[in-house]
Amino acid sequence: MERYLQILNIALEAVFANRFRSILTALGIIFGVAAVIAMMAIGNGAQKEILDQIKLVGVNNIIITPIFEKSGSGGASEDEGKSTTEKYSPGLSLKDAESIKSILPTVDKVSPEVIYETFIVKDGKRSAATLSGVSPDFFEVFNLGLSRGFLFTDAQINSGASVCVIGPTIASKFFPNEDPLGKYIKCGHLWLKIVGILENINIAGPNSQNLGISDYNVNIYAPLQTILLRYRDRSAVTEAMIHGESESVVFFGDGGFSSFSSSSSGDDPGNNNQVDKIVVQVNESSQLASTVKVIKKMLFRRHANVEDFEIKIPELLLKQEQRTKDIFNIVLGAIASISLIVGGIGIMNIMLASVMERIREIGVRMATGARKRDIVFQFLSEATLISITGGLLGIILGIALSKVIMQATDILTIVSPISIFISFGVSVAVGIIFGYMPAKRASEQDPVESLRHD
Repeated sequence: MERYLQILNIALEAVFANRFRSILTALGIIFGVAAVIAMMAIGNGAQKEILDQIKLVGVNNIIITPIFEKSGSGGASEDEGKSTTEKYSPGLSLKDAESIKSILPTVDKVSPEVIYETFIVKDGKRSAATLSGVSPDFFEVFNLGLSRGFLFTDAQINSGASVCVIGPTIASKFFPNEDPLGKYIKCGHLWLKIVGILENINIAGPNSQNLGISDYNVNIYAPLQTILLRYRDRSAVTEAMIHGESESVVFFGDGGFSSFSSSSSGDDPGNNNQVDKIVVQVNESSQLASTVKVIKKMLFRRHANVEDFEIKIPELLLKQEQRTKDIFNIVLGAIASISLIVGGIGIMNIMLASVMERIREIGVRMATGARKRDIVFQFLSEATLISITGGLLGIILGIALSKVIMQATDILTIVSPISIFISFGVSVAVGIIFGYMPAKRASEQDPVESLRHD
């Protein structure tokens, strides 16, 4: 052991005696390790965003939304001179949601939703906001919890009570110095009593809207029956609508009555869908595809063979996106790993040059009793020390690079211990593998010829 420690000390002296050359030799390892760590950090960040999105869209969910262009019309147009037949579809409705829930055994929960763009007013503050009419299943389907208060009771739901649950952003903006629970906030023409406040939810990913994810922090949620009774039920046909006139409805709510025009709600005049979205949660992931087929046939029949709806499966879309990102990360990792191989080749070239420069030193050592394995160990130790140093510097550079990428591009990066372990282990292995050939060549030098070498 003492002999090997002495040889290791000689290798250290040789590395420090040629500091600049050793640093240049280690550059390939440094950048290779840094690139591997940074690429794996980007991949880990992308994976976390995907998992967070899966939690937000809920597990095993199917999202049904209306298609306004086809809503209310359809059918086949015949040749000129022949009559054109049109089919009327009632649009997406509560009856659709109830039918899906009652008929399909694979369905666990069904959450219909009505969305209105309106204004909220409190103590002179006025702001645009989204008011959603939902059922209690909505909060379970999307994994939304309450920080304070409670959800709607059965009595409030059945009576269409003027109550609501607000997001944390609404609470902090309109009630900065008071507890919102039990207070009233005006949404459109109606005052709603706040009975609950949602927990803060971090919305991640650029495809949130396509996946049915809204910013729950800034929305207001009321019972579905409250929206249909006290605001507007789009499925209700009035004489003004038949004659194409601008509709103004008088509502008798809490504290009297007020007028409310459909145009002020931000509604599309051509939108006759009673609900804006139906989220269906199935029992098992394996039942998603089959359930979608049955739902499509059921709605197609209920809507008079008019395909005025669109069905999405967010979990499958996210898994497909994850597979695409995994392939991309593998390619990036492979490209980054090439830097390690190039760094190893650099170590081998420099060590071979070092052997040629130090032939006389090798001859002196062998003449004074050094064995071939001692020479191998010395030069292999030098290569390994360079790769270890490069690996450590690469780890520092890789972590710093990951932070810079996150700050500069807003791309989430997560440096995992496994990426550090793998990249450092590979850098050491590269040093040993590519350092062995020069070490073996040094040990095979003839002592006599080495001593004669000038």
